[in-house]
Amino acid sequence: MLKWALIFFVVSLVAGALGFTNVASGARGIARLLFGLFLVVAVVIVVAAVLLGQAVF
Repeated sequence: MLKWALIFFVVSLVAGALGFTNVASGARGIARLLFGLFLVVAVVIVVAAVLLGQAVF
């Protein structure tokens, strides 16, 4: 998920540099959404690992 967020971030940067503002805006929104989902999943896994007392990774 983090990999896709980074890909959309790079697409957003390239599109913005080339002047495709609508594409850059859409890619930026998708990248922010995917990064947010990644953070939520990572926090849930860490909390579950702490509560269970063992590494879930």
